Amino acid sequence: MVVLLSRLPVTDCLKLCHRVVDGLCGREPPRRGDYSATWSLEEWLELLSSLTAFFRLAVGNNSSDEEVLAGLADVGSSHAQMLLSVLRAREEEIRHSLLDRTNSISSATLQDFDWQLKLALSSDKISSLHTPLLGLSLDVRENGALRPVAMEMNREELNTLINSLEAANKVVLQLK
Repeated sequence: MVVLLSRLPVTDCLKLCHRVVDGLCGREPPRRGDYSATWSLEEWLELLSSLTAFFRLAVGNNSSDEEVLAGLADVGSSHAQMLLSVLRAREEEIRHSLLDRTNSISSATLQDFDWQLKLALSSDKISSLHTPLLGLSLDVRENGALRPVAMEMNREELNTLINSLEAANKVVLQLK
């Protein structure tokens, strides 16, 4: 919890928060050894996790100053103002890092899609089938080239695809 910050003077917290943002942006994060006298290992890990989540959420949600300060009500006002100042000073850098992290998941992007619903009445093996099929055509841009992807799915395969896409969406939302 960010409340653990109150154990440090504001100037030391300022340095710590900037180092946390450095770590979030792919540079050297703060070292536990520098703060081992202040927090236990469990508290240290909790603090780093909380600060990282705070910066990600505040930037990802494009929170206003009032929203940020309201979320930091359990922290002293001087520490809350310090967190807000670090957030505003490094906001674009954090946003860029979050976008890079999201984009690094895959270089392919969906440009367009089309779908058709078909009803298979029979096949060469079964005389009476009556199975709905979804025809899905995707235009995927990967490394500048447009690549068509076509697939045909029955109900179970479609449910599997939908569940996979929902799980992927949850992961993307957690990264924000």
